[in-house]
Amino acid sequence: MKKVLVVDDSALMRRVLCDIIEQDKRFRVEDRAVNGLEALELLRKKQYDVVVLDINMPVMTGLELLENLQKEKINARVITVSTDTYEGSRTTLDALALGALDFIQKPGSVKDCKLDSFKNKFLEILDVVSESKMSVIGISSSSTGARTSIARKTLDRKPVINGETRNKTDETARAEFRKLASNFSSTGKSNKIVAIASSTGGPKALQDVVPKLPKNLCAPVVIVQHMPPNFTKSLSDRLNQLSEVNVKEAEEGDVLENGWVYIARGGSHLNVVMKDGQARIHYTDEPPREGVKPCANYMYESLSEVRCDQVICVVMTGMGADATQGITNLKKTKKLQVIAQEESTCAVYGMPKSIVNAGLADRIIPLKDIAQEIVLNVGVR
Repeated sequence: MKKVLVVDDSALMRRVLCDIIEQDKRFRVEDRAVNGLEALELLRKKQYDVVVLDINMPVMTGLELLENLQKEKINARVITVSTDTYEGSRTTLDALALGALDFIQKPGSVKDCKLDSFKNKFLEILDVVSESKMSVIGISSSSTGARTSIARKTLDRKPVINGETRNKTDETARAEFRKLASNFSSTGKSNKIVAIASSTGGPKALQDVVPKLPKNLCAPVVIVQHMPPNFTKSLSDRLNQLSEVNVKEAEEGDVLENGWVYIARGGSHLNVVMKDGQARIHYTDEPPREGVKPCANYMYESLSEVRCDQVICVVMTGMGADATQGITNLKKTKKLQVIAQEESTCAVYGMPKSIVNAGLADRIIPLKDIAQEIVLNVGVR
């Protein structure tokens, strides 16, 4: 049985979460804590498969706990419990940036906690996170970090940003990246679209990709990240603050423009359609597909009708197999370059693994090199 630590200052919420966990034979609530300080003392002495963490607590908040875990280099796989408000979504993104692997929305009432939809989702996230090779401080000690032979081959492609870049300041790394990007200028006549899909671990992974893209990127970028409403708006705002490219939560009717990044709104399916001779955003309201809404399959399939020379499909960390069917269908009508995130850099190697197993991946790339690979494929103006 996998050992779980539940951290919440609400006795009622602790009991509700513990009851759900202990009804599943895969898990056991090993310990409970009422604030971050209690949890920190426990984590200094014991190891758990998963930590379920509230954010707003007295004495030491969840964010402060995550900061201390990083400072003390304590391995922990963390799920946060968040509210569905805009402020709650921003706090959740802070937690994800500090190493939490996923989150579950806190239901509006105790009655809602007893619904199968909440219980099943919570247990699914617990199971996936407990198996992750990642932790608050990165690759967990239990991970071998091994790469597949296919992945090794992809690392030999030149040019590559020297590994020393990771040890330089962000500004120095960006300047070096811009210099590299300038070597791949486009004539302006290319007509390509970059389409990214991500799920568990995606918000943090996207912060390693989008801010590296140059503002004169010669393609628009559309992203489906599995998140609820409010959360995608917070994610868009945060990435926009960090990036040279313009980032926004996509709105109905938006015209795709080079150097812009459009993130699908939570709770709706994003499609790209041709209207008045231009590629535009269009939302639809079909039921969840692959258990998610938005679903990347819809985005990829919609691109079959869009006039473009090539679609650069990027599939990043996440549970499940979303994107595989959509890319399979898109390949029937469009020229593609399919990039899968390399296993050892994924929080959850689900979606990229499905792409690789289906034989769709042209390139398998470590997270730190994905932005570079996008630039190599589309160029800059």
